[in-house]
Amino acid sequence: MIAALPMYDGPETRAATDRFWQLINEGLARHGIDGPDSLTRDRTLWEIWQAPDLVLAQTCGLPYRARLHGSVTLIGAADFGLPGCAPGEYNSVILGRAGPLPDAPVLAVNEALSQSGWAALDGFCRDRGLTPSDIVLTGAHRASVRAVLDGRADLAACDAQSWWLMQRHDDWSGSAAEIARTPPTPGLPFITRAGQDPAPYLDALRDACAALAPEDRAALNLRGIVAMTPGCYTALSIPRAPGKPRA
Repeated sequence: MIAALPMYDGPETRAATDRFWQLINEGLARHGIDGPDSLTRDRTLWEIWQAPDLVLAQTCGLPYRARLHGSVTLIGAADFGLPGCAPGEYNSVILGRAGPLPDAPVLAVNEALSQSGWAALDGFCRDRGLTPSDIVLTGAHRASVRAVLDGRADLAACDAQSWWLMQRHDDWSGSAAEIARTPPTPGLPFITRAGQDPAPYLDALRDACAALAPEDRAALNLRGIVAMTPGCYTALSIPRAPGKPRA
C-alpha cells in the first residue's frame, strides 16, 4: 500500500506531515480502509500517483486534468487560507528581482506539468504581452526562485503555499520581489486509486485536520479540507509545453 503527501513535504514540515498522516490513517481505519504505517518517500511522483495500491496522495491540478483524472478518484483539496483565495483554492506568486521587467524575460519553471509553476506563469506573460526569450527548467519551486536571485532567470512562479513556506523558513527568500499574484484555481487535489468512494477518504482527511495539534496545523498552514469535483479541474485549459511557440 502506498500513501504520500509530497507536495509540501520538506524537512521543516516532515514531522507534522507524518503526524497528519497517522491521524488520516486512523480515520481511514474507522471506515474499514487499510493504509500503510508510514508515508512513501522513495518513489517518483508518477509512480505514486499511478500505483494500483494507492491509498492516498496529493497531486497538482495540471497533472490531474492532463493525465490522471480518468484513472484515479478525486477526493478534495486543502484550504490554506491563502490571500485572495476561496477555501480550497490557491494561486501563484510571480517573483522576480527589483527593477523594470524585461519585455523578453527568461523564465524559471519547476516542471512542464505544473499548474502553479508553469501554467500560471505562462498565463501571466500572455496577459501582459511578454514573450519569453528562454526557459530554465529547475525541478522545484525553491530552485526556480533561486534561479531568479542568481540571475539565471528573470521571472519564476510558485504557488502561494510554497511561497508562504519559503518566507517562513528560507532567509534568502526576502531578496525576491513579489510582482503579482495570479487568479485563483482549484487547489492541489487529494486522490486515491480508481473505483473508490471518495466520501470516507474525505471524512478521514477532515477528521485528521480537526484533530491536528495546533502547532502542527500552524506548521502546515492547514485550515480544512474542501470537497472537489473533477469538473473543477478539467474545465481549465491545458497550457502549451514550455519552449513551444504560442499558437
